[in-house]
Amino acid sequence: MDEQLAADAELMDTFDRAFAPLEGAVADGRIPGGVFGLVDLSHGRATRATGSAQIVPTIRPMTLETWFDLASLTKVIFTTPRILELAEQGTIDLDAPLTTVLPDLRQYNADAWERKVTFRQCLGHQTPFPAVEAIYTYGSDPELLRAFVLQREWRHGPPVYSDINFILLGLALERLTGKPIRDLDPGQGFAFSADPHQSAATENCTWRQRVLSGEVHDENCAALQGSGHAGLFGTVNSVLDFAEGLLNGTGVSKHAIALMRTPLSDKRTHGWEHPYQNWSGGHACSPGTIGHTGFTGTGLWIDFHRCCAWTLLTNRVHPTRHFDSGIVQLRQTVGDLINQS
Repeated sequence: MDEQLAADAELMDTFDRAFAPLEGAVADGRIPGGVFGLVDLSHGRATRATGSAQIVPTIRPMTLETWFDLASLTKVIFTTPRILELAEQGTIDLDAPLTTVLPDLRQYNADAWERKVTFRQCLGHQTPFPAVEAIYTYGSDPELLRAFVLQREWRHGPPVYSDINFILLGLALERLTGKPIRDLDPGQGFAFSADPHQSAATENCTWRQRVLSGEVHDENCAALQGSGHAGLFGTVNSVLDFAEGLLNGTGVSKHAIALMRTPLSDKRTHGWEHPYQNWSGGHACSPGTIGHTGFTGTGLWIDFHRCCAWTLLTNRVHPTRHFDSGIVQLRQTVGDLINQS
Protein backbone atom coordinates (compact mmCIF):
# COMPACT_ATOMS: atom_id res chain seq x y z
CA MET A 1 0.00 0.00 0.00
CA ASP A 2 1.45 3.35 -1.05
CA GLU A 3 1.91 5.94 1.66
CA GLN A 4 3.11 9.52 1.93
CA LEU A 5 3.33 10.15 5.64
CA ALA A 6 3.69 13.43 7.50
CA ALA A 7 5.73 13.32 10.70
CA ASP A 8 3.17 14.83 13.01
CA ALA A 9 1.60 12.12 15.20
CA GLU A 10 -1.69 13.99 15.65
CA LEU A 11 -2.18 14.26 11.89
CA MET A 12 -1.42 10.57 11.41
CA ASP A 13 -3.80 9.52 14.16
CA THR A 14 -6.61 11.43 12.46
CA PHE A 15 -5.56 10.19 9.06
CA ASP A 16 -5.48 6.51 10.04
CA ARG A 17 -8.87 6.80 11.71
CA ALA A 18 -10.46 8.40 8.65
CA PHE A 19 -8.78 6.09 6.13
CA ALA A 20 -10.16 2.92 7.73
CA PRO A 21 -13.72 3.21 6.29
CA LEU A 22 -12.36 3.50 2.74
CA GLU A 23 -10.19 0.46 3.30
CA GLY A 24 -13.24 -1.38 4.65
CA ALA A 25 -15.38 -0.44 1.64
CA VAL A 26 -12.72 -1.81 -0.69
CA ALA A 27 -12.34 -4.99 1.35
CA ASP A 28 -16.13 -5.50 1.23
CA GLY A 29 -16.16 -5.18 -2.55
CA ARG A 30 -18.36 -2.09 -2.58
CA ILE A 31 -15.70 0.10 -4.23
CA PRO A 32 -12.79 -1.14 -6.38
CA GLY A 33 -10.29 1.34 -4.95
CA GLY A 34 -9.58 4.82 -3.73
CA VAL A 35 -7.10 7.37 -2.50
CA PHE A 36 -7.52 9.46 0.62
CA GLY A 37 -5.65 12.66 1.35
CA LEU A 38 -5.54 15.04 4.30
CA VAL A 39 -3.68 18.33 4.60
CA ASP A 40 -3.34 20.52 7.68
CA LEU A 41 -1.50 23.84 7.50
CA SER A 42 0.04 23.24 10.93
CA HIS A 43 0.83 19.55 10.70
CA GLY A 44 1.50 18.67 7.06
CA ARG A 45 0.00 16.24 4.58
CA ALA A 46 -0.76 12.52 4.40
CA THR A 47 -2.03 10.42 1.49
CA ARG A 48 -2.68 6.72 0.99
CA ALA A 49 -4.04 4.47 -1.77
CA THR A 50 -5.90 1.19 -1.51
CA GLY A 51 -7.50 -1.33 -3.86
CA SER A 52 -7.62 -1.32 -7.64
CA ALA A 53 -7.68 1.44 -10.23
CA GLN A 54 -9.34 -1.02 -12.62
CA ILE A 55 -10.87 -4.47 -12.32
CA VAL A 56 -12.55 -4.86 -15.74
CA PRO A 57 -11.34 -6.13 -18.17
CA THR A 58 -7.92 -6.17 -16.49
CA ILE A 59 -6.78 -5.46 -12.94
CA ARG A 60 -4.49 -2.53 -12.13
CA PRO A 61 -3.49 -1.35 -8.65
CA MET A 62 -4.47 2.04 -7.24
CA THR A 63 -1.49 4.30 -6.49
CA LEU A 64 -0.88 7.86 -5.34
CA GLU A 65 -0.07 8.72 -8.96
CA THR A 66 -3.45 7.51 -10.25
CA TRP A 67 -5.38 10.15 -12.19
CA PHE A 68 -9.09 10.50 -11.40
CA ASP A 69 -11.99 11.78 -13.44
CA LEU A 70 -12.97 14.48 -10.95
CA ALA A 71 -16.48 14.88 -12.44
CA SER A 72 -18.33 17.77 -10.74
CA LEU A 73 -15.26 18.84 -8.80
CA THR A 74 -14.62 20.55 -12.15
CA LYS A 75 -17.28 23.06 -11.12
CA VAL A 76 -15.36 24.23 -8.05
CA ILE A 77 -11.73 23.63 -9.04
CA PHE A 78 -11.90 24.93 -12.61
CA THR A 79 -15.04 26.92 -13.47
CA THR A 80 -15.88 28.76 -10.25
CA PRO A 81 -12.43 30.33 -9.70
CA ARG A 82 -12.32 31.55 -13.30
CA ILE A 83 -15.80 33.09 -13.18
CA LEU A 84 -14.99 34.81 -9.88
CA GLU A 85 -11.68 36.08 -11.28
CA LEU A 86 -13.44 37.57 -14.30
CA ALA A 87 -15.93 39.25 -11.98
CA GLU A 88 -13.14 40.71 -9.85
CA GLN A 89 -11.47 42.04 -12.98
CA GLY A 90 -14.72 43.74 -13.98
CA THR A 91 -15.09 41.63 -17.13
CA ILE A 92 -18.45 40.35 -15.94
CA ASP A 93 -20.97 41.40 -13.32
CA LEU A 94 -22.14 38.46 -11.22
CA ASP A 95 -25.60 40.00 -10.91
CA ALA A 96 -25.93 40.66 -14.63
CA PRO A 97 -27.75 38.18 -16.87
CA LEU A 98 -25.78 35.64 -18.85
CA THR A 99 -26.97 37.44 -21.98
CA THR A 100 -24.29 40.09 -21.37
CA VAL A 101 -21.85 37.44 -22.61
CA LEU A 102 -24.27 35.04 -24.34
CA PRO A 103 -26.63 37.45 -26.15
CA ASP A 104 -27.98 34.58 -28.25
CA LEU A 105 -29.37 32.70 -25.22
CA ARG A 106 -33.05 32.08 -26.15
CA GLN A 107 -32.58 34.79 -28.78
CA TYR A 108 -35.95 34.13 -30.44
CA ASN A 109 -37.91 35.04 -27.32
CA ALA A 110 -36.92 38.35 -25.73
CA ASP A 111 -39.13 37.63 -22.71
CA ALA A 112 -37.82 34.12 -22.02
CA TRP A 113 -36.97 33.52 -18.36
CA GLU A 114 -33.63 32.01 -19.36
CA ARG A 115 -32.50 35.46 -20.56
CA LYS A 116 -32.87 36.82 -17.03
CA VAL A 117 -30.68 34.20 -15.30
CA THR A 118 -27.54 35.73 -13.74
CA PHE A 119 -23.99 34.47 -13.24
CA ARG A 120 -24.44 34.46 -9.48
CA GLN A 121 -27.64 32.44 -9.70
CA CYS A 122 -25.83 29.83 -11.81
CA LEU A 123 -22.92 29.65 -9.36
CA GLY A 124 -25.36 29.01 -6.52
CA HIS A 125 -27.75 26.74 -8.44
CA GLN A 126 -30.56 29.21 -7.81
CA THR A 127 -32.13 28.92 -11.25
CA PRO A 128 -35.22 27.11 -12.61
CA PHE A 129 -33.18 24.77 -14.84
CA PRO A 130 -33.94 21.03 -14.52
CA ALA A 131 -31.63 18.84 -12.49
CA VAL A 132 -30.50 16.76 -15.46
CA GLU A 133 -30.90 16.60 -19.21
CA ALA A 134 -29.47 13.96 -21.56
CA ILE A 135 -28.02 16.52 -23.98
CA TYR A 136 -25.82 13.89 -25.62
CA THR A 137 -28.90 12.12 -27.01
CA TYR A 138 -29.75 15.08 -29.26
CA GLY A 139 -26.79 14.75 -31.63
CA SER A 140 -23.07 14.18 -32.04
CA ASP A 141 -21.91 17.58 -33.31
CA PRO A 142 -20.56 19.59 -30.33
CA GLU A 143 -21.35 22.95 -31.94
CA LEU A 144 -24.88 21.85 -32.73
CA LEU A 145 -25.28 20.75 -29.10
CA ARG A 146 -24.02 24.13 -27.89
CA ALA A 147 -26.67 25.80 -30.04
CA PHE A 148 -29.23 23.37 -28.64
CA VAL A 149 -28.31 24.32 -25.05
CA LEU A 150 -28.63 28.02 -25.87
CA GLN A 151 -31.90 27.82 -27.80
CA ARG A 152 -33.78 25.10 -25.93
CA GLU A 153 -36.93 26.14 -24.07
CA TRP A 154 -35.92 24.60 -20.75
CA ARG A 155 -38.39 23.14 -18.27
CA HIS A 156 -39.04 25.69 -15.52
CA GLY A 157 -39.01 24.35 -11.98
CA PRO A 158 -37.88 25.08 -8.44
CA PRO A 159 -34.15 25.75 -7.88
CA VAL A 160 -32.20 22.49 -7.82
CA TYR A 161 -28.61 21.44 -8.32
CA SER A 162 -28.31 21.47 -12.12
CA ASP A 163 -25.40 20.84 -14.49
CA ILE A 164 -27.07 23.25 -16.93
CA ASN A 165 -25.94 26.15 -14.72
CA PHE A 166 -22.28 25.28 -15.17
CA ILE A 167 -22.62 24.23 -18.79
CA LEU A 168 -23.80 27.79 -19.45
CA LEU A 169 -20.97 29.24 -17.34
CA GLY A 170 -18.57 27.14 -19.40
CA LEU A 171 -20.05 28.53 -22.62
CA ALA A 172 -19.52 32.02 -21.21
CA LEU A 173 -15.86 31.20 -20.53
CA GLU A 174 -15.47 30.00 -24.10
CA ARG A 175 -17.00 33.20 -25.49
CA LEU A 176 -14.85 35.44 -23.29
CA THR A 177 -11.59 33.63 -24.04
CA GLY A 178 -12.29 32.75 -27.66
CA LYS A 179 -11.17 29.18 -26.96
CA PRO A 180 -12.88 25.84 -26.36
CA ILE A 181 -12.79 24.67 -22.74
CA ARG A 182 -10.29 21.93 -23.56
CA ASP A 183 -7.86 24.53 -24.95
CA LEU A 184 -7.89 26.54 -21.71
CA ASP A 185 -5.30 26.09 -18.97
CA PRO A 186 -6.78 23.49 -16.59
CA GLY A 187 -4.54 24.60 -13.72
CA GLN A 188 -1.36 23.23 -12.20
CA GLY A 189 -1.52 19.46 -11.84
CA PHE A 190 -4.79 19.08 -13.75
CA ALA A 191 -5.76 18.04 -17.29
CA PHE A 192 -8.84 17.35 -19.42
CA SER A 193 -7.77 13.79 -20.16
CA ALA A 194 -5.21 11.36 -18.83
CA ASP A 195 -3.15 8.31 -19.74
CA PRO A 196 -5.64 5.42 -19.57
CA HIS A 197 -2.96 3.21 -18.03
CA GLN A 198 -2.46 5.74 -15.22
CA SER A 199 -6.13 6.52 -14.57
CA ALA A 200 -8.86 5.14 -12.35
CA ALA A 201 -11.30 3.42 -14.69
CA THR A 202 -14.92 4.50 -14.51
CA GLU A 203 -17.93 2.93 -16.17
CA ASN A 204 -18.36 0.29 -18.83
CA CYS A 205 -20.33 2.86 -20.82
CA THR A 206 -23.36 1.51 -22.67
CA TRP A 207 -23.36 4.57 -24.96
CA ARG A 208 -19.67 4.39 -25.96
CA GLN A 209 -19.56 0.61 -25.55
CA ARG A 210 -16.24 0.46 -23.72
CA VAL A 211 -14.75 0.75 -20.27
CA LEU A 212 -13.71 4.37 -19.78
CA SER A 213 -10.29 5.26 -18.46
CA GLY A 214 -8.58 8.59 -18.97
CA GLU A 215 -11.56 10.01 -20.88
CA VAL A 216 -14.45 11.88 -19.33
CA HIS A 217 -17.23 9.75 -17.86
CA ASP A 218 -19.96 12.41 -18.08
CA GLU A 219 -21.85 11.86 -21.33
CA ASN A 220 -22.86 15.49 -21.83
CA CYS A 221 -19.30 16.72 -21.35
CA ALA A 222 -18.04 14.09 -23.77
CA ALA A 223 -20.61 15.05 -26.42
CA LEU A 224 -19.86 18.77 -25.99
CA GLN A 225 -16.13 17.98 -26.16
CA GLY A 226 -15.52 20.01 -23.06
CA SER A 227 -17.79 21.78 -20.61
CA GLY A 228 -17.82 23.83 -17.42
CA HIS A 229 -19.56 21.19 -15.33
CA ALA A 230 -17.26 18.16 -15.70
CA GLY A 231 -14.16 16.88 -17.49
CA LEU A 232 -11.25 17.75 -15.20
CA PHE A 233 -8.71 15.08 -14.23
CA GLY A 234 -6.25 15.20 -11.35
CA THR A 235 -4.36 13.21 -8.73
CA VAL A 236 -4.75 13.27 -4.96
CA ASN A 237 -1.83 15.67 -4.62
CA SER A 238 -3.08 18.07 -7.28
CA VAL A 239 -6.44 18.24 -5.49
CA LEU A 240 -4.73 18.81 -2.12
CA ASP A 241 -2.46 21.45 -3.68
CA PHE A 242 -5.57 23.30 -4.86
CA ALA A 243 -7.16 23.04 -1.41
CA GLU A 244 -3.98 24.21 0.30
CA GLY A 245 -3.90 27.21 -2.04
CA LEU A 246 -7.35 28.22 -0.80
CA LEU A 247 -6.40 27.67 2.84
CA ASN A 248 -3.22 29.75 2.69
CA GLY A 249 -4.56 32.32 0.24
CA THR A 250 -2.07 31.68 -2.54
CA GLY A 251 -4.39 29.93 -4.99
CA VAL A 252 -6.94 32.65 -5.77
CA SER A 253 -7.68 36.14 -4.45
CA LYS A 254 -9.00 36.78 -0.96
CA HIS A 255 -12.16 38.21 -2.52
CA ALA A 256 -12.78 35.02 -4.50
CA ILE A 257 -12.21 32.88 -1.41
CA ALA A 258 -14.63 35.05 0.54
CA LEU A 259 -17.31 34.51 -2.11
CA MET A 260 -16.68 30.75 -2.11
CA ARG A 261 -17.48 30.86 1.60
CA THR A 262 -20.45 33.23 1.32
CA PRO A 263 -23.83 31.42 1.50
CA LEU A 264 -26.33 32.01 -1.29
CA SER A 265 -28.87 29.57 0.17
CA ASP A 266 -29.23 27.15 3.05
CA LYS A 267 -26.97 24.69 1.19
CA ARG A 268 -24.84 26.57 -1.29
CA THR A 269 -22.23 29.28 -1.62
CA HIS A 270 -20.69 30.60 -4.84
CA GLY A 271 -19.96 27.26 -6.48
CA TRP A 272 -19.61 25.18 -3.31
CA GLU A 273 -21.78 23.63 -0.61
CA HIS A 274 -21.61 24.57 3.05
CA PRO A 275 -22.71 22.34 5.98
CA TYR A 276 -26.37 21.43 6.30
CA GLN A 277 -28.17 18.43 7.73
CA ASN A 278 -26.98 15.19 6.10
CA TRP A 279 -24.50 16.92 3.79
CA SER A 280 -21.57 15.02 2.29
CA GLY A 281 -18.96 16.30 4.75
CA GLY A 282 -20.59 14.61 7.74
CA HIS A 283 -22.29 15.91 10.86
CA ALA A 284 -19.33 17.39 12.75
CA CYS A 285 -17.92 19.94 10.29
CA SER A 286 -17.26 23.46 11.50
CA PRO A 287 -19.39 26.26 10.01
CA GLY A 288 -16.25 27.35 8.17
CA THR A 289 -16.27 24.31 5.88
CA ILE A 290 -17.09 24.16 2.18
CA GLY A 291 -17.18 21.03 0.04
CA HIS A 292 -18.28 19.41 -3.17
CA THR A 293 -18.62 15.92 -4.61
CA GLY A 294 -18.30 14.32 -8.04
CA PHE A 295 -20.51 11.60 -9.53
CA THR A 296 -17.61 9.27 -10.28
CA GLY A 297 -16.93 8.95 -6.55
CA THR A 298 -14.79 11.99 -5.79
CA GLY A 299 -15.04 14.71 -3.16
CA LEU A 300 -13.17 17.63 -1.57
CA TRP A 301 -13.88 19.42 1.71
CA ILE A 302 -12.04 22.49 3.03
CA ASP A 303 -12.33 23.67 6.65
CA PHE A 304 -11.15 27.28 6.95
CA HIS A 305 -11.70 27.34 10.73
CA ARG A 306 -9.47 24.34 11.40
CA CYS A 307 -7.14 25.13 8.48
CA CYS A 308 -7.38 21.64 7.01
CA ALA A 309 -8.80 19.89 3.96
CA TRP A 310 -9.47 16.33 2.91
CA THR A 311 -10.21 14.58 -0.35
CA LEU A 312 -11.72 11.17 -0.97
CA LEU A 313 -11.17 9.96 -4.54
CA THR A 314 -12.74 6.66 -5.59
CA ASN A 315 -13.81 4.84 -8.74
CA ARG A 316 -17.16 3.84 -7.26
CA VAL A 317 -18.85 3.78 -10.74
CA HIS A 318 -16.46 1.11 -12.02
CA PRO A 319 -17.58 -0.99 -13.76
CA THR A 320 -21.16 0.30 -13.34
CA ARG A 321 -23.07 3.10 -11.62
CA HIS A 322 -26.03 0.76 -11.09
CA PHE A 323 -24.76 -0.60 -7.80
CA ASP A 324 -25.09 0.65 -4.24
CA SER A 325 -21.49 1.46 -3.40
CA GLY A 326 -22.38 3.16 -0.11
CA ILE A 327 -20.49 6.29 -1.21
CA VAL A 328 -22.90 8.68 0.55
CA GLN A 329 -22.41 7.05 3.95
CA LEU A 330 -18.69 6.60 3.33
CA ARG A 331 -18.15 10.30 2.71
CA GLN A 332 -20.08 11.27 5.84
CA THR A 333 -18.28 8.72 8.00
CA VAL A 334 -14.88 9.92 6.84
CA GLY A 335 -15.83 13.52 7.55
CA ASP A 336 -17.11 12.65 11.03
CA LEU A 337 -13.92 10.76 11.88
CA ILE A 338 -11.77 13.68 10.77
CA ASN A 339 -13.76 16.12 12.85
CA GLN A 340 -14.39 14.03 15.96
CA SER A 341 -13.07 15.78 19.04
